[in-house]
Amino acid sequence: MRRPERAVAMITLALLNVFLVTAALAVVKLTPDRELALRPPTVAARTIVPPGAPPLAPVAGTAPLPASGSLAARLAGPMQASGLGADLSGTVIDALTHKTLFSSGADQPAVPASTTKLTTSVAVLATVGPDHRITTSVVRSGNRVILVGGGDPTLTTSASRLAYPRPATLTDLAKQTAAALKTAGLSQVKVDYDVSAYRGSRSGPGWKPIYFGEGDVAPVSALELDEGRIAPGVPGRVSDPPSVAASAFARLLDRHGVSAHLGTRRTAPAGAQRIGAVQSPPVSALVERLLTDSDNDIAEAMARQVAIKLGRPASFEGGAAAVHDALARLGVASGIDTVDGSGLSPRNKITPGGLARLLALAASSGKHPELRTVMSGMPIAGFSGTLAHRYGIGTAAAGRGVVRAKTGTLDGVNTLAGVVDDADGRLLAFAFMANNVQSPAAALAALDTLAGTLAGCGCR
Repeated sequence: MRRPERAVAMITLALLNVFLVTAALAVVKLTPDRELALRPPTVAARTIVPPGAPPLAPVAGTAPLPASGSLAARLAGPMQASGLGADLSGTVIDALTHKTLFSSGADQPAVPASTTKLTTSVAVLATVGPDHRITTSVVRSGNRVILVGGGDPTLTTSASRLAYPRPATLTDLAKQTAAALKTAGLSQVKVDYDVSAYRGSRSGPGWKPIYFGEGDVAPVSALELDEGRIAPGVPGRVSDPPSVAASAFARLLDRHGVSAHLGTRRTAPAGAQRIGAVQSPPVSALVERLLTDSDNDIAEAMARQVAIKLGRPASFEGGAAAVHDALARLGVASGIDTVDGSGLSPRNKITPGGLARLLALAASSGKHPELRTVMSGMPIAGFSGTLAHRYGIGTAAAGRGVVRAKTGTLDGVNTLAGVVDDADGRLLAFAFMANNVQSPAAALAALDTLAGTLAGCGCR
């Protein structure tokens, strides 16, 4: 997530709190999927879908299909907006029939930025499954314990009881481990750590070195605390996440009555006795978070989970190949060529048609219920995630509350891909991709206008 998206994610909670306090516009309720969900008001006599609600689904042929010519005429002006630059491509398809309703360079590969996360999300949900959890464990080898990372970037020292999704904590793991060691009569241990679940480089192909320093992402590792942050909620990342996590674990063992000192990095011996384990939130909750907040660390972890599931190395190369394999099994790999799971690399190339087909597939919850988190996880225009501050004025306002879309932002790149109910209630999947952008602010406004145009269009 580059700086504009990260800033949006940080203010999202504050914006939602304002909605709750002012004019009773939102109602807090408990749901099975979230601890707290917000029900926003209606706009223009159309019901707004609350974050965390069941995903949008295509109307089963009851709403009329937009006419391609009329839709193209409505999009012609917004597609020529100066802010989008000359290198713009896009497509709109019917989510039910997959019929192309609008195409402008739909088969033209472009740098997708964070819309790449849609490919990662679909792949992990389809292969690993929405209920899978990532395990962080501790094994004993003599008078040493080994903290074994499984690739959970959300592992934390301790979590607020209101945290969503509820993360695994190192504190719980230390309690289990200390109890087992005391039972075995051990009061002093060395803490080694195992990161062998992942292979290869800790930095993606084409990533800028400043990404770590700016806090866009941590060096990718199978063992890290709070996504490798210096402290929870702090953007800056540590240079060696595994050793920091192991040091924190040793300190927690000390607090629970076992004297512990940091050891070395090593691979746990085969057959070593497991004496503790904690598990991440389910993949469905992790995918929801990575899409809503454009979370780079979770995205890279999910790509590696796909690789592990499909028997490929858990590396950038293995993850990219495994994601492509997973999409090929679903019949939606055409037009998608990625080298990382997050979209931070400018070497990723995806066509608008590839993204739109992917979204149409995810919207078909009857055929692929395992993909429904893609729909619920995408930010809602004007209300959540990286779209919370957008869709307030002009034509874009028609999309407020009814556009669900993933944003993408890199230097010179702005993209938007998602789904929207048009004025007649027909669900459309769209992707608009602007590369070589000169004015990011103007490009964002123009992309929102395009999505808002779809929301306000019956176009028959």
